[in-house]
Amino acid sequence: MMNQGRKHIVLLLLLTLLFSGCTEQYVLQTNTFESALVVEGTLTNEFKQQQIKITRTYKLETEKPSVENQAQVTVNDSEGNEYVFEQSGGIYLSTVAFQAEPGRNYWLNITTKDGKNYTSTAETLSAVNSIQSVVASVQAKDGQRGVGINVNCFDPTGNSKYYRYEYTESYKIIAPVWDDEKTVLTPYDPESGHQGIAIIPRTEETQTCYATVVSNDIIQTTTTGQSEDRVNYQLRFISNQNYIISHRYSILVRQYVQNLAAYTFYKTLKKVSGNGSLLSQTQPGFFFGNLRCIENPNEKVIGFFEVASVSEQRIFFNYVDLFPNEPLPPYVTDCRVKNFKNCFNANDPECRGAALLSAIGSNSLVYVDSDGSQSMFFMVNPPCGDCTKLGSNVKPDFWID
Repeated sequence: MMNQGRKHIVLLLLLTLLFSGCTEQYVLQTNTFESALVVEGTLTNEFKQQQIKITRTYKLETEKPSVENQAQVTVNDSEGNEYVFEQSGGIYLSTVAFQAEPGRNYWLNITTKDGKNYTSTAETLSAVNSIQSVVASVQAKDGQRGVGINVNCFDPTGNSKYYRYEYTESYKIIAPVWDDEKTVLTPYDPESGHQGIAIIPRTEETQTCYATVVSNDIIQTTTTGQSEDRVNYQLRFISNQNYIISHRYSILVRQYVQNLAAYTFYKTLKKVSGNGSLLSQTQPGFFFGNLRCIENPNEKVIGFFEVASVSEQRIFFNYVDLFPNEPLPPYVTDCRVKNFKNCFNANDPECRGAALLSAIGSNSLVYVDSDGSQSMFFMVNPPCGDCTKLGSNVKPDFWID
């Protein structure tokens, strides 16, 4: 299964960079471009609707890949079963729920709308090895204190060895400078020559929110070379200065046991795509996965059809549990209160009525307080007083306080 938003596959092929001088800015454009099929598919031992993502390579100046529409997609197994996939938005979902079974071969078949046929090598389910624990503890990395999140597992048979991880992190956000009222503009008043300001109660939750972020990196480890197939791997490190752990944090870890071919493919993919600058001396080249075009075996096809066992585990922790009596991390933005004298006298340099109306109208600041006569308003940056600027005010179904 692929998490939505994951970008495992580098979609830049045959990129030529033109350099016109050492000090001029570079305009990065694709001089030569070859359209290639891109396939992301991990069949797992979870009983569910499996999914395959099929796109096309795209030019550097294009913002995102295009979905390969109207393809015919099936997965076949060595027991004679065929599982049909149908397009659902940007992915292809199996029409029935099923799971990969031990001892069976599985292969992917794709027929594109222009009639070209693609197939994968036959793959078998990897060894089943469940996560034993996910542990959050105070650790240090590169001289910085923070929370290290380690995943642990053990295969006494020694058959697992190759592991890939994904995670989804969720965290509680509490707006630090919040008020149960807000400001809105009233209609233009010809007598005063400007709009007015009304203070009204908030009708939706804006103090406590939740944000969820999906990992977008290729995360792998291996136990080859060790005396036993035991994993104690730091999956994530979060600085104690990162606001996402200020209150309550949760992480859902998914562990895929890979075979050597899949592990090597993803490791190579990360090596050629994940080391930063396009201007580095290590330029991405093409490397084949386990898919090919039947009509033209030399055609470039990017991706890997993987059959992997998967397990997952979720943990929660509070900042105060790990850092008792320590100040919270700095908030994501400056939350100093800004004062606005609500007047329009051009001869009074302290009058900021026009700026106040502009800030309210554009939602560039949110209300905190005012004096009784509304001659003075106190405002803050939006995330400080309205958590919906950073997350959702709907508590996730899985959330446990």
